Amino acid sequence: MKNITLSYYRVLVAFAFLVSIGISPVFGQTSVSGTVSDADTQETLVGVNILVKGKVVGTITDLDGNFNLNVNQPFPFTLVFSMVGYQTIEVNFDSAPSGKLDIQMEEQSMLGQEVVVSASRVEENILQSPVSIEKMDILAIRDTPSDSYYKSIANLKGVDVTSSSINFQIVNARGFNSTGNTRFVQLTDGMDTQAPALNFPIGNLNGPSELDVESVEFIPGAASALYGPNAFNGILLVNSKNAFEYQGFSAFYKQGFNHFGGQAGEPNSPQPMYEGSIRYAKAFNDKFAFKVNASFMRATDWYGTDQTDLNMATQGDLPFNPGANRVHVFGDEVSNNIGLLKNVAAIQQQANALGLGGYVSSLPDQLVSRTGYDEQFLVDYGAKNFKVNTGLYWRINDRSELSYTLNYGSGTSVYTGAQRYSLKDFEISQHKLELRGSNYFLRAYTTRENSGDSYIADLTGVNINSIWKDNSSWFGEYGIAYMGALAQQGVVPGQLGTTEQQALAHQAARGFADTGRIMPGTTEFDNASREVRSNFIPEGSLFNDQSSMYMLEGQYDFSNEIEFMDLQVGGSYRVYDLNSNGTIFADVEGNDITISEFGAYAQAGKRVLNDKLKLMASLRYDKNENFDGQFSPRVSGVFTEKNHNFRLSYQTGFRMPTTQGQHIDLNVVSARLIGGLPYYREKYDIFTNAFTMASVEAYVAKVGAGVSPVSPEATSLLVPATEEDFPELRPEQVQSIEVGYKSLLSNNNIMIDFAYYYNVYNDFITQNAVRKAPGPVYPTPANGDQLAINAVNAPSLLTPVTTPGQENTFQTYTNFTGSEVKAHGMALGLTFNLPSNFTISGNYNYNKMLTEPAEGFLNDFNTPEHKGNITFGNRKVAKNLGFNVALRSQSAFRWESSFARGEVPAVTTLDAQVSYKVPSMKSIFKLGGSNVTNNRYFLNYGGPTIGAIYYLSITFDELLR
Repeated sequence: MKNITLSYYRVLVAFAFLVSIGISPVFGQTSVSGTVSDADTQETLVGVNILVKGKVVGTITDLDGNFNLNVNQPFPFTLVFSMVGYQTIEVNFDSAPSGKLDIQMEEQSMLGQEVVVSASRVEENILQSPVSIEKMDILAIRDTPSDSYYKSIANLKGVDVTSSSINFQIVNARGFNSTGNTRFVQLTDGMDTQAPALNFPIGNLNGPSELDVESVEFIPGAASALYGPNAFNGILLVNSKNAFEYQGFSAFYKQGFNHFGGQAGEPNSPQPMYEGSIRYAKAFNDKFAFKVNASFMRATDWYGTDQTDLNMATQGDLPFNPGANRVHVFGDEVSNNIGLLKNVAAIQQQANALGLGGYVSSLPDQLVSRTGYDEQFLVDYGAKNFKVNTGLYWRINDRSELSYTLNYGSGTSVYTGAQRYSLKDFEISQHKLELRGSNYFLRAYTTRENSGDSYIADLTGVNINSIWKDNSSWFGEYGIAYMGALAQQGVVPGQLGTTEQQALAHQAARGFADTGRIMPGTTEFDNASREVRSNFIPEGSLFNDQSSMYMLEGQYDFSNEIEFMDLQVGGSYRVYDLNSNGTIFADVEGNDITISEFGAYAQAGKRVLNDKLKLMASLRYDKNENFDGQFSPRVSGVFTEKNHNFRLSYQTGFRMPTTQGQHIDLNVVSARLIGGLPYYREKYDIFTNAFTMASVEAYVAKVGAGVSPVSPEATSLLVPATEEDFPELRPEQVQSIEVGYKSLLSNNNIMIDFAYYYNVYNDFITQNAVRKAPGPVYPTPANGDQLAINAVNAPSLLTPVTTPGQENTFQTYTNFTGSEVKAHGMALGLTFNLPSNFTISGNYNYNKMLTEPAEGFLNDFNTPEHKGNITFGNRKVAKNLGFNVALRSQSAFRWESSFARGEVPAVTTLDAQVSYKVPSMKSIFKLGGSNVTNNRYFLNYGGPTIGAIYYLSITFDELLR
């Protein structure tokens, strides 16, 4: 893999060299200088960006508002003066200026004036974007009421944000949300931020700090026509500040507190939070520039405290469930049907020796789980995040700029996937080499992850129990003690006893089997936990992952060569190098796993009807080595009449099965997760003597209700699992039709934005499970291969076998075999510019799944049907004083994932901040809070309980704008 990435960089360096030595006409140098000021206040403006139109050469105004720029360009040429919050000015030069320029810029509302690049991969006005798009600029980022700019993305129209940790948020749009969203692409300065072993964006764990973010663009909906695999539900593009345009020193510090009014199992007093960052950028002679950013945060993470039993169907008539598997309790995933002990010779012998032999037949067909440990004793809640972002920039000539970028992040967080994962001292880094001009780019980058000391919390609890007492011994002791308790209560041998007698027997049995159990807070527990977390999976719970991804991509815009239409072409080549050392994938020594894929696209656009109608069409082809090639077309039209913009688009997207979807091979206690490629199904022979998990769950529920596990009434519910039910894995596809309207009204003081979409999904990727029974398959002439169901193996289906190498439950990736899955929704946004600089905006979002997946498949739409936001603020409510508040509300909805399924209640939260600018200190003070009413809530079932965060921050900027 080193050779691959070196080849990428060599290609780029060679191309840069050719550009740098390219022969071009030599023109005389023109010097342009002057001062830029505010047209209203006459105050000089610091940091105004001055750029030669169509070139990469430019400069900024200094602390006194002055600038000087040498232009090696023939006349005529144009200088563009731009600054956030001011109208952009273009000044044309037919000859050398006679003296210094006096440029005066007028403040303006940014309403409808933003320029975006993500919708079409070229610059365009946001009003005329062919698809729905939202943008946060520097001012919106600075004024966000949330405790971080990344969390404030939730205020944008059409956005879903869920949280696994205080510093790990996942963004989504238009349904099928998850805590690891593989249907969404996030780019930071063009780099895909997905973790190679996970295939989903990792939030802002290695992205730029608030000091270095210039803008955020969000596109809901399919975007594979331009962005390729996994641009299925949307795109998030984070743009950092250019080192040439944003120079000087800046620093930020925030002091906050959380965990107010903690619930049971949480801290009982407020916990401090710290975050600080610095940024420095400098340009030399407008040819060379660099920037350095560093940031660090630390906080006590949100706790997982949900004690809901996920195995309630096994409780029967008992007042409690001996087989409980609680959401945030780990170790209780290990369970057994104690009725199976009837067939264990050692149990019969031990019972006989104790005079309890007659009670062996009194053992009920009841699921019993081992006693687990609360999450707080197994997860590292010391959240922290250290990030370094650097860049080196060289303007080779007026046409091209070569840059190197490093984004590095490390720290501790919590992630909810198939289990709860404690991401401890992880590292992820990205290195990028990019050559860019006004009409092209070529970039090569790599993403490398290191799992550090990250581990599976669930497996840690399971293994601590096993260190103390192995499962066979524990369940054997439980069974013997259960029989003894029945005898003490006078139950007749061979009889089950009353429900009350059974309950007392279960309590006594657990107390006996747990005698001497390792308890949290003891040295013995700490040592056992340390031992488990220091051994790699499967012996322990520690990951050992150093997977990487390598990417080469480029694009060229033919606008300078072709006049009658706009044309862009581009392509990419990507390689995943999976290196989990057997802790996630089957990549043990001698079995290297790589995945390669490539793609190419073209986009053409033309304006007709006197430039009122903009037509665009895109087509992309992608090929993954394990699957058939995918075509992704997009066609759109935008009709503009004055300030009214009507759009219609047909978009497509596809999602490649993830690296885990293809190659995972991991025991997650409740099942063994295996990839959907044929190799893994054959390796574990998952269709022999196997039953669908949906039918097994129905069978377990029937037995839990008191029906004999070998009776026809129960066994008739079991449905054999076949290859037809689990089709061979292939890419998922979506077709989307979107109509929209965006307009400026009332003298440009009101903006309205409406969009409706209708999605049709094919080959919907999901996960399904089987459980295998022991014993041979008996062929019969009448029925062919008849699955063996008898008194021995039928009850074994009640219990997942968790011992590595002996598992009986397998969860694999497959595709939805029913009809097309359909969903639709709409979003409406309104923004008002009110007198005296007040602004108010709001949006309403509706999403609805129209097709129910087949029984047994995860219905992970995971999106509230109704959601809305209202934001109200004023950056200048008084001199240097501003405020902003944001109210968010969403309806209740059902969350389904391989970790847990349940209802997420409706929630309404309020964020607020007041800010005060001190020009003499070049600083801004901000006092605010997220969820200021401390309304306790969670965003995904199985996720942590979130409360209020109150904070005070100060931002210093040498070139405060």
